[in-house]
Amino acid sequence: MIINADLHIHSRFSGATSEKMSIQTISLEAHRKGVNVVATGDCLHSGWLKEISQCNVIDEGTFELNSTRFILNTEIEAQKRVHHLLYFPSVSAVWDFKERIKFISKNLETDGRPNVDISGEELAQIAKDLDILIGPAHAFTPWTAMYAYYNSLDECYGKLSEYISFVELGLSADSNFADKIKELHRLTFLTNSDCHSPHPVRLAREFNRFEVGDATFKEIKKAILRIGGNKPVLNVGLPPQEGKYHESACMSCFTHYTLEEATQRRWKCRCGKRIKKGVKDRISEMADFTMPIHPGHRPRYIHLIPLAEIITKAIGQHNPFTQTVTKRWNELVDAFGSEINVLVDVDIGDISRITAPAITEAIQAFRENKVIIRPGGGGEYGKIELPHKEELAELQIGQSDVQTSLVDF
Repeated sequence: MIINADLHIHSRFSGATSEKMSIQTISLEAHRKGVNVVATGDCLHSGWLKEISQCNVIDEGTFELNSTRFILNTEIEAQKRVHHLLYFPSVSAVWDFKERIKFISKNLETDGRPNVDISGEELAQIAKDLDILIGPAHAFTPWTAMYAYYNSLDECYGKLSEYISFVELGLSADSNFADKIKELHRLTFLTNSDCHSPHPVRLAREFNRFEVGDATFKEIKKAILRIGGNKPVLNVGLPPQEGKYHESACMSCFTHYTLEEATQRRWKCRCGKRIKKGVKDRISEMADFTMPIHPGHRPRYIHLIPLAEIITKAIGQHNPFTQTVTKRWNELVDAFGSEINVLVDVDIGDISRITAPAITEAIQAFRENKVIIRPGGGGEYGKIELPHKEELAELQIGQSDVQTSLVDF
C-alpha cells in the first residue's frame, strides 16, 4: 500500500507552538490534508504521552484516532545545539529512554523538545541499545543542524555513524542539493513539516510517500531502512529557494552575497551587521560533486507549496487565512478528498471543472516547475511569484537573483 507521512511535528507542549496542537485536532486536520501517518513529536513529555494514550492502540508502536495513524517520535537537542530525530518502537522504549536521560536533561518534563548534555554519538548509542531509529533533524539549517557544527556524519555520531539510516533535509534543501554529498547517498531522505500549527499551510507542508505493507511503525521503519520491499517512493517539499536561510545574506538588511563575496568581507555586511551563511553555500563547501548524483534508491522529489498559499497567489490576495481562500480550499478538498490529492494526484482537467481558471493554472504551474522564486536568506523567506504567460518562455533555472524551482528527477 502507498501512504503519506509527516514524520516531524510538535505538540502544544513545545515552545512557540499553537495551543491547537492537540492529538484530536492533528488527527482531524491530517485527514483533510491527506496524510495517513503523523509522527507524534514530543513523546518524551509526560503530558503529551498521556494525550497520545487516548488513541486506539494498533500495535505497540502505532496508534490511531479519527482514521489518522500516529507513531512515537521526538526531537532532541544534544551538545553543540544539534537537533536529532528519534522514532520509538513502543511506549516501553519511550520510558526506558527517559530513564536513561533523566539525569542529563534539565527540561525533560517542561519542554516537548528537551535538551541533553551528551554528544551525538552518546545519544545514538542509547538509541541503538533500545532499537530506536535516530538521524539528524533539518540537517543543513545554519543554527541547530548537524552540518552547521560538523563536517560529516562521523564527526557528529562517531563510531555510531553507520547506525544512522536517515537524514531530514529541512526546508532549505532538497535531494538535488543533498545528493552532492557522497556520504548521504546511502541514507533515506525524509521531508517533514516540523510544524507548530495544525493549519494546512503548516501541517504536512513537506511529507513523504512510502510503499509499505501497512500504516504501522514496523512497516515505516522497514521503509526507512529500505528492506522487505518497503521503501520511500516520493519526497514532497517546498522549493528550497523559499527557505529563509537558503542563500547567504545579512541578518539585518537581508542583502544577499555569494560565498566568495561573503568570505572576502569576512562575513560582515556593508551595513555593519553579520552575514549568515546560507544552506546553498554550506552544501557547496562540503559537496563531493558539482552536480547531484542520485543513488538508485532515491525517489523523485516534487516541489510544492501548500494549497492555501497557491490559491492566495492565484486570486491576488496576500493572506492565506481569509474566508475567500478558505472557501476555495474547502471546495477543492471536499471534491477530491484531501489537499495532497489536489496538489499531486488529481488530473488537472478534473480540477479545472471545480475551481477558477486562475487557481487551476497556478496548480499546474507548480506541477510543471514554472514559478519564479526570489531566494530567501539571512532569516527572510524567499518569495514565490506566478509568471505571466509572456514570461514562461523566458524562465531559466539557475539564475542568481531570480530562480525557478529545481527540475524534478
